[in-house]
Amino acid sequence: MAAAEPPSSPPVDESSLGATGPVASPPGARCGLVAIVGRPNVGKSTLLNALVGQKISITSAKAQTTRHRITGIRTRDGAQFVFVDTPGFQTRHAAPLNRTLNRTVQAALADVDVVLLVVEAGRFGRADEAVLRLVPVGKPVILVANKLDAVRRRADLAPWLRSMPDRHAFAEYVPMSAERRDDVERLLAIVEPYLPEQPWLYEPDALTDRSDRFLAAELVREKLFRLTGDELPYTSTVVIEQYEEEDGLRRIAASIVVDREAHKGMIIGSGGERLKRIGSEARQELESLLGAKVFLELWVKVRSGWADDEAHLRSYGYE
Repeated sequence: MAAAEPPSSPPVDESSLGATGPVASPPGARCGLVAIVGRPNVGKSTLLNALVGQKISITSAKAQTTRHRITGIRTRDGAQFVFVDTPGFQTRHAAPLNRTLNRTVQAALADVDVVLLVVEAGRFGRADEAVLRLVPVGKPVILVANKLDAVRRRADLAPWLRSMPDRHAFAEYVPMSAERRDDVERLLAIVEPYLPEQPWLYEPDALTDRSDRFLAAELVREKLFRLTGDELPYTSTVVIEQYEEEDGLRRIAASIVVDREAHKGMIIGSGGERLKRIGSEARQELESLLGAKVFLELWVKVRSGWADDEAHLRSYGYE
C-alpha cells in the first residue's frame, strides 16, 4: 500500500493477445463485427466474456463498469466473430464522462455487421428504447433477452416476446442466460449467418485486440469496484504508469484516480487493508490471464473534477 504518487514513466509497448495481419482462412469463411449494446447492468460484459470463452471485459454490479470499446474475438469452425463491447448508454446525466461514453456507443454501431441488443428478459423500458434508437436504419438487430434464469414464471415471458415486434423489426429473438454455455453456443449459431463471407481478420487463437497493459488496468478497476461496493462513486479510474516484462515477470505500477480526498481513504481502508486486497486479487487474476508472475504496485491519486474535464478524459484514454 502506498498513497504517494509514483514518478511518471513513458508508456511501454507490449503485444496484444491478438494481432491483425494476413490470416489464412478456410473456404467459405465468414467474419464480421458484432456490437453488444444495451443500458447499464444488463450483462453485456458477462456475455462478451462468455462468447469469447475467456474473461477480457470486467464485470461488476456497479453501473458504468465498462467504459471503453473492448473487442473480443471468437473463431468457431469456419466463422470468426469480432465482438465489440460498449459502455451502457447514459440517458440521465450529461457530464463530459457520460457524453464520452455515449459517443463510444454510437461509434461502435457505425461499422458493425449485426447488433446484439441486450435487455433483461421480461423488461424493456425507456433506457432500452433509447439505445435501440441509436442503431442505424437497416442494421440487423438481434434481441438478446438476458438473465432468463432470473425470470420466476417462464409462462409470463411469452406475451412479452409477442409484444417485441411492436417495438422494432428485430431479426431474431434469443431468450438466454449468459451463465449457461448451451445458451451461449446457441446464440453464436444464430449470429453466424449474419456475418459476411470474407477472410478472417485475426488468427484463430486470438482473443482480443486490446493490449496486456489495457487489460491490467481493467482488472484493477474491476477489483476496485467489487471491493468498495456502493461506497465509491463510478467517477474513479485506473491509469497504468509502468508496464515492463523481464524474464517471465511483469512489473506493473498503477494509479487509482479518484475525485475527492475522502474517496482515497475509502480505497486505502484501515491500515491499508482494502488497497492490499485490491492489489492481491488483481495480481492473482493477472497472473492467470497473462501466464506469468506479476509484481503489482498500486497508488491512489486525487484529481478533483477529472470526469468533468475533457483534457483529463483524453489523457486517461477515453475516446
